[in-house]
Amino acid sequence: MMINSILEYNEQFVKDKKYEEFHTTKFPNKKMVIVTCMDTRLIELLPQSMNLRNGDAKLIKNAGGVISHPFGSAMRSILVALYELKASEVCVIGHHGCGMNNINSLETIKKMQEGGISQQTFDTLEFAGINIEEWLKGFENVEDSVRNSVNMIKKHPLLPIGTPVHGLVIDPETGKLDVVVKDTITV
Repeated sequence: MMINSILEYNEQFVKDKKYEEFHTTKFPNKKMVIVTCMDTRLIELLPQSMNLRNGDAKLIKNAGGVISHPFGSAMRSILVALYELKASEVCVIGHHGCGMNNINSLETIKKMQEGGISQQTFDTLEFAGINIEEWLKGFENVEDSVRNSVNMIKKHPLLPIGTPVHGLVIDPETGKLDVVVKDTITV
């Protein structure tokens, strides 16, 4: 199991005090909240392409970098960062070649069933008003997805007035950032 090698490495990491180079506070130095995808190619590339170091920004990651619900955990994290952690600007960053682009939710449901999730479970969720097919749905166009997330954030009734919200798309091969939405509000 991978966890065993991680814990073994971590023990040495702490013993050697390698953590010291990462000391910072919980407040983002650059006062930015970034919502982006969990894609493995972005772990180091995205911060490097934006000149971000440890402690510079609050980073919220999920499948697709999508704000899918105005009262979901990603939006809650944005609001906490803005109200409690001294962030003042939001940036949604999608990327080309995203796994959520044109995802087939029916195929994902089929894999869930093959993995042992019963039809009764799906029936119960449907009866409770949860449309799993819609919930798993991805997007067709990354730029439109970024625009939709930016709009959901901008229209949120609890967003601090005057908060700039931007939308970008990164190329996971080169790190090039393309602007989709650049808010003109100045902080």
